[in-house]
Amino acid sequence: MAVYQHTYQQYSGPSTPLWSRFLIIPRYAYKSVFQSKLFTGLFAVCFAPLLLMTILIYLKHNISVLEAFNARVSDIGFDVNGFFFRIFTSLQTSLGFLLTVIIGPTLISRDLSNNALPLYLCRPLSRADYVIGKMSVIMILLSLITWVPLLILFVFQAYLEGGSWLWDNLYVARAVFVISWTWIIILALLATALSGWLKWRIAASGALFAVFVVPTPITIIINEMFRSNVGTLLHPGFLMNMLMDKLFRMENTFTPDWMVPPTWSMWASLATLALICVGLLSLKVRAYEVVK
Repeated sequence: MAVYQHTYQQYSGPSTPLWSRFLIIPRYAYKSVFQSKLFTGLFAVCFAPLLLMTILIYLKHNISVLEAFNARVSDIGFDVNGFFFRIFTSLQTSLGFLLTVIIGPTLISRDLSNNALPLYLCRPLSRADYVIGKMSVIMILLSLITWVPLLILFVFQAYLEGGSWLWDNLYVARAVFVISWTWIIILALLATALSGWLKWRIAASGALFAVFVVPTPITIIINEMFRSNVGTLLHPGFLMNMLMDKLFRMENTFTPDWMVPPTWSMWASLATLALICVGLLSLKVRAYEVVK
């Protein structure tokens, strides 16, 4: 049938809800992400600490298994408490950083290099939907290895230990949730912002590492020279560790007390970093780019 003989009419089928349209981006992104054997292997390795954590919690409450190895509960030299969950939360967030380094640099750079943004934005998808969709590629994956399994294990521990343990350790669940989501949002914003401005993958990955490595000597020099904690506010990695210690109600594990800034200033510093990333994305994510 010739083209002119077709009768065209408006699409009358079901429409995707507005709130979930951004999810189409991670849906297709995962098809290419998991084609990489390196990424798939690393993603599988991320569940090894969680498996170890599950075994330790189980052994702590299963006397019969311990008796088979001629061991007693008192012989196990650890308690399932805030320190226990803090160690594994720190480990899982670190593994999440490695995943972000692998998949983050190409999230937006490929679209910009191939002039694909107009194809996205000419559809019922706003700039915010596009950015959130790209960030969701990281946010969903990191959620699967951080707060989701850690909170499940927290409930598992509470089930084995009893209601009193749950009530006394609710702060642990709150700490896991807040720290995980703070880390996920910061990494997702940094990765997408750097991906938009640095189209070369190696450069974007190096810049992501540099954000957490380069400020280290600067932080130490400023703090030592002025005997203050101002330099600490320039290091997002230090801030995350200090906030983790505070939320898990622990002593500072990495820095002396005089280098620890007030809690509100640490949150303000991370919020400022997030706003800078949002500003960079708003400048770069456009349907058309004018090149002079």
